[in-house]
Amino acid sequence: MRVLSSAFWLIGVLLVATPAQAEKRIFIISSNADGYGVDRCLATGASCGKAMATAYCRAQDFDKALSFRRIERADITGAVPASTSCRGACDDFVAIECAR
Repeated sequence: MRVLSSAFWLIGVLLVATPAQAEKRIFIISSNADGYGVDRCLATGASCGKAMATAYCRAQDFDKALSFRRIERADITGAVPASTSCRGACDDFVAIECAR
């Protein structure tokens, strides 16, 4: 019985001593995705960017924005066509890193 209680104690200590891993996710959004253009605040690095990034993360059920930055179309793999020719104005893209 003493060995069993020692094992439970050791497991409890290890669980408490293990640092919690924060869940992180990077969202890629277009600068004109919603028609309001609020993402342009993020793309230009304006002072409203931090508040906008935090609001976006909270809307996605995350607690805070760790970073935000403009990214080039060529840096995005997969979902966005690599074509550099745009009809009309080309949208900028913004990467927002969110955490829980």
